[in-house]
Amino acid sequence: MTVKVGIIGCGGIAKGKHLPALAQVEEVEMVAFCDILVERAEEAKEMYGTTEAKVYTDYKELLAENELDVVHVLTPNSSHAELSIAAMEAGSHVMCEKPMAKTSEEAREMIAASNRTGKKLTIGYQNRFRTDSRYLHEVCEEGELGEIYSAKAHAIRRRAVPTWGVFLDEEAQGGGPLIDIGTHALDLTLWMMNNYKPKYVVGKTYHELSQTKNAANAWGPWDPEKFTVEDSAFGFIVMENGATIYLESSWALNSLDVKEAKTTLMGTKGGADMNDGLSINGEAHGLLFEKKVELETGGVDFYDGTGEDPALLEAQSWIDAVINDTEPVVKPEEALVVTEILEAIYKSSANGEPVYL
Repeated sequence: MTVKVGIIGCGGIAKGKHLPALAQVEEVEMVAFCDILVERAEEAKEMYGTTEAKVYTDYKELLAENELDVVHVLTPNSSHAELSIAAMEAGSHVMCEKPMAKTSEEAREMIAASNRTGKKLTIGYQNRFRTDSRYLHEVCEEGELGEIYSAKAHAIRRRAVPTWGVFLDEEAQGGGPLIDIGTHALDLTLWMMNNYKPKYVVGKTYHELSQTKNAANAWGPWDPEKFTVEDSAFGFIVMENGATIYLESSWALNSLDVKEAKTTLMGTKGGADMNDGLSINGEAHGLLFEKKVELETGGVDFYDGTGEDPALLEAQSWIDAVINDTEPVVKPEEALVVTEILEAIYKSSANGEPVYL
């Protein structure tokens, strides 16, 4: 079966993850590319499109002129809902980049559109497809850690503020590191816990370093006038069953404890962390133990005959779900809960009170 794919948004995440991954999926043909900057769409077509692939600057024309099996929505957060809903209503299954949407209301509208049209919807949380993540998820599913009642979601950069595109624009993105990289850490943590019922959230965002001029930064100094989002954010989430999650995120923070898209889990039978590789800890025969997992020897794939590249695993798994009419690994209802919690952290920070969900 050939799966005809259209791409809306041909910027960094498209070129860095989706396009090269989809190009390696045998069943995929990329036949339409759209970007507000036509040269980006043309470049994507030249590198990854079929000979007859078309280029657009208006997504509505792309959807109207093509019969697409799948559309990948790879645009700023503020347009995720609009574009995803339009694509599903046009008859396409949708892979939308993370986070699901700028607001939880928009995310719920996306799920409603999926249910209404019968089209699949998934969100680009590719860190689930890392070898360590897949191994740890199987450990959790088998009950090796027991009931996970406390966890930490880590997304800490010391100085790595993205200075390109609209990352610093609150209107376009809805926030900074919390919604950008904190979302990955939270998704991983909820997935491991298999717990999607938050009760209330307390959070605080900070703008302490964003106004620093000529700051040291991985991608060069940022412009303080354009830095309208938080530079760090922290949240405490209490679940309905009493479990708790501490979420930490930053693009700029005076800390050497740097870790991104990682989780720490504490259960009734054991614990796990991704701090230095993957380790499982617990107690047996009256003594404590720590088990280091050799990740290079291979893990458990979602399907046969694949490598270990998370982006490729994500793309192949998603296309397989479309072809075989099965559920995607990242379900939209799970991604909605991530968005609800992130939104609650922002609200809690703004009003200084807990937010009940």
